[in-house]
Amino acid sequence: MDDSRDRIVRKGDYIYGSFFKPEVVDGYINGVNPGDRADVLGRFPFSETSADEAVEQARAGARSWRRVSLPERAAAVRRFRDNLARFQERLARLITREVGKPLWESRQEVQAAVRALDQYLDEGLALLAPRIIEDIGARSDFLPRGVVCILSSYNFPLLLPATNAAAAILAGNAVVTKASKFTPGVGQAVAEMWDRCKLPRGVYNMVQGPGAVVGQRMALNPNVDCLLFTGSYETAATLRQLLADRPNMPMVAQTGGKGTAIVLDDAQVEQAVYEVMVGAFLTAGQRHNSTGRVIVTEGIYERFINELVDHTSRVEIGYGFRNDVFMGPVVSENLRSRYKRFARQLASKGHQALLEAGPYEGQTRGFYAKPAIYRVHWDNGHAFLNDEPPGPMLLVYKVPSWQEAAALHNQTSYRLATSVFGALDSPVMGEMRDRLRTGALNINRGTIGASLRLPSIGLGRSSNGMPAGLQLLSVLTSPRAQLVETRAFEGNPVLPGTNWHAPAQVEPEVNVEEVEDDDIILE
Repeated sequence: MDDSRDRIVRKGDYIYGSFFKPEVVDGYINGVNPGDRADVLGRFPFSETSADEAVEQARAGARSWRRVSLPERAAAVRRFRDNLARFQERLARLITREVGKPLWESRQEVQAAVRALDQYLDEGLALLAPRIIEDIGARSDFLPRGVVCILSSYNFPLLLPATNAAAAILAGNAVVTKASKFTPGVGQAVAEMWDRCKLPRGVYNMVQGPGAVVGQRMALNPNVDCLLFTGSYETAATLRQLLADRPNMPMVAQTGGKGTAIVLDDAQVEQAVYEVMVGAFLTAGQRHNSTGRVIVTEGIYERFINELVDHTSRVEIGYGFRNDVFMGPVVSENLRSRYKRFARQLASKGHQALLEAGPYEGQTRGFYAKPAIYRVHWDNGHAFLNDEPPGPMLLVYKVPSWQEAAALHNQTSYRLATSVFGALDSPVMGEMRDRLRTGALNINRGTIGASLRLPSIGLGRSSNGMPAGLQLLSVLTSPRAQLVETRAFEGNPVLPGTNWHAPAQVEPEVNVEEVEDDDIILE
């Protein structure tokens, strides 16, 4: 059915400029194609000690790389960018094989990574350049942190680790990254792209292994100077607790939780249905900013829901190497079990299945699941506002007014991205902009739309308040202010009361005529 079943040569970890397999193996990652479980990619060994060695070598690499000029660092990142562009088809096919995305979507991910690197090499360089104020002898420089640890998720196995590592290296840091346990092949491929760049040894390092073992050990290493984490809120909270004695170490936690769409009475129904459907079910609902909830005002509710259910029931589900597929499988049986369990919880609390959750039987044996839509009767005491709907799951809320929609939205725990569908010239739209508390607000477009050029800080449980996008460079560096005095000291004014220029001491004169005879001592 596809030509991507070639055996992956498992090279091991990438440390100090070379691939090697660990001498002491603590376990194996079993790589399986979630779209076709008969396609076994192989067993990838991992070792906890590799995390320590990678950080140690990165520390050595950071000492030399921080002295390399910004143009030279940019040249290295540009070589990496060109490698991604050159091997984009091979990378896209590997993403589909490990994550299950349709091949067209995997190609989009590689292309998005290339475009992101172009932006870092354009606008990012300006952000890293020193600022000089000549008339007062001042300048500010952006100095690298040192060793940056990157823990990425499976939903963007190339985009996230590739762009985060490139940003860190461009800023003068050394990097240790851990590939997702679901995508060891993509993690190895990214390391191969960096290996072709001929970086100094130790500047880029990659280790394999599960997050709870290797990832946590790497993040807690005292020689790590900055942590970039993408994953669940619960894991981020655990890491922050374990790092409580290092409050000075910056940590960027992107914990997603999915976004929310709001459909108002004056929305264009066809546009709103399409954007909500794509936002909810693209990547099988596994993106950090997928649409997990849609709040609909009652004037448009029936028409919107009828069309949403109709169009969603007709999307093509199947193996990612088929040309006509919109949605592939979820990444694991564990996630599919969570999806089914969540649906049972909804039903047990009296909520209504508009499209019922369940497995999907495709042409290949994989972790396929149907797109599910549930009407939540949010006023029955079980509003399901705090948890991320797992996988291809969309929760629908009917509200009497736009005011109620805004209030309900602001009660959700995860507020990474929000879509509002309605007339642009309506006064209600201005009020919604003012009332909604969200990290990203998209008007008449889905929650999955984002731009690297814009700061991205999710609210609520969606992040720890540190920026992503180009603004990530401000976290990966430490600003240093510098003032230089060019005037001669003798000409400087001194502060009152210092008595810096005190008069010389003079001996008092004695008037002989005023000395009494009794005061003269004769010997």
